[in-house]
Amino acid sequence: MPFVHVELIKGRSDEQLTNLMKDITEAVHKNTGAPNEHIHVIINELDHHTYGNNGEWKA
Repeated sequence: MPFVHVELIKGRSDEQLTNLMKDITEAVHKNTGAPNEHIHVIINELDHHTYGNNGEWKA
């Protein structure tokens, strides 16, 4: 039962997130043989003020 965790900065539409989830599910199915109904995709959207890179907050 694969679990895929994705961390993204907020700002994508529901349609984009849905398409991402479907594409990830298909890629995992294709490469592992796991049935789609057993593949779990967890998308966490981060606020800009909760993520930094190179010692600076992402704006």
